[in-house]
Amino acid sequence: MRGDPIPVSPAAIVGSGLCIGCGSCASRHSAATMDLDRDGQLKPNGPPEWFAASAPSVARCCPFSPAAANEDELAAELYPGAAHVDPLVGRYEAAYVGHVAEADFRARGSSGGMVTWIAAELLRRGLVDGVAHVVPGEDSDARLFAYRISRNVAKLQEGAKSRYYPVEMSDVLRAIRSTPGRYAVVGIPCFIKAINLLRREEPLLRRRIAFTIGLFCGHMKSARMVDSFAWQLGAEPDTVRAIDYRLKNPHRPANWYTAHLTLADGSTRQQDWWHLAEGDWGAGFFMNPACNFCDDVVAETADIALGDAWLEPYASDGRGTNVVLVRSPPLHELVKAGIATSRLELAPVDEEFVRQTQAAGFRQRREGLAYRLARARLPLQPRKRVAPSQDVRPRRKLIYRMRAAISAWSHRVFRVAQALGWPKLYLLWARATLRLYHALAYSRGPLGTIVDRVFDPVGEG
Repeated sequence: MRGDPIPVSPAAIVGSGLCIGCGSCASRHSAATMDLDRDGQLKPNGPPEWFAASAPSVARCCPFSPAAANEDELAAELYPGAAHVDPLVGRYEAAYVGHVAEADFRARGSSGGMVTWIAAELLRRGLVDGVAHVVPGEDSDARLFAYRISRNVAKLQEGAKSRYYPVEMSDVLRAIRSTPGRYAVVGIPCFIKAINLLRREEPLLRRRIAFTIGLFCGHMKSARMVDSFAWQLGAEPDTVRAIDYRLKNPHRPANWYTAHLTLADGSTRQQDWWHLAEGDWGAGFFMNPACNFCDDVVAETADIALGDAWLEPYASDGRGTNVVLVRSPPLHELVKAGIATSRLELAPVDEEFVRQTQAAGFRQRREGLAYRLARARLPLQPRKRVAPSQDVRPRRKLIYRMRAAISAWSHRVFRVAQALGWPKLYLLWARATLRLYHALAYSRGPLGTIVDRVFDPVGEG
């Protein structure tokens, strides 16, 4: 910790655009809630004296607080004897690529089935009594997805698949505090960081949360992305009852995403992502603003972290393939047992392989983050492991600035289109913006030469 304590409150975090909506702060106050704001992002609400008051507990437990321990500090405490330490991948015991061979775990999941298998194995071995993970919302729930604690494998499997939708952990954290037992928590990097910050503060959670299962993450989306998908597929947003973001097809490459909506009347609509206005994930449509200040791609504080293998030949395998980073020795033993009994088909890989599978994410969270930090003017300045720097190629600067603008303006333009009842306004803007982004980010041939000469006359290097 540097200097005097930094005054941090939920209001200050929200006002600085650093709230990811995890619910860790709300879980510690009985009257606090997590509510969707006008842009479809989850934010804390509660008594004014709590929301506005600076508190050491919020400062230490919010994953984006400038006064909280960073990922390096947490990982050093959690995994002091790690066999490998890498500045991008973090501390880890072993890395693998492959999939689950047992039963239908692979077929049910978006990728290779490893997330659900690990959680199921913890339950089957009696190592945990429940798993906190994300599942489709109940019919009466206004939100399409929510955290739930599952206590058997059948319930656990309801949470398979990727969810690019705002969720929060306040209710499951309260349940873990009130109900004795041992638990595992599944989450994206910042959520797992929040769990570990809470465990630092609360001996009860340290005892009860026995394992953490992390998910590699590019960034989080707001609920408005589902609304836009509905508009583009000829449906009213309030009629959407379910969404599969990555409808699986073993006969197509894994990175050919297809969005599939189920509507209130039971009918369905689907479309390949590349035909949708937000079809390029990296452009940043509907991104949570806090994601602009994240430096963790691979859940560096999770006992085991899993992602997609975005390298050939794995990216072309529509059945799905996982990259696996094991940090906890007990979970490494569990994985090795799965390999030995042929329930897991995993091959060892090194950190360079992991880096390559997530190359775009690391570039955004290192070079891109350094540039954004150099330009940031926030009420609370994030304290990151990346030093602010404007030493970035001009074309890359424009790409990073355009992504940040797209993430902010997609919400603003959507808001106006929604108020006017004119979806086409947003869709025209989004498609035109995406074409401009592609011209800047991906242009090759004569157009790319022109772009380079205008924006980066010395070349990309």
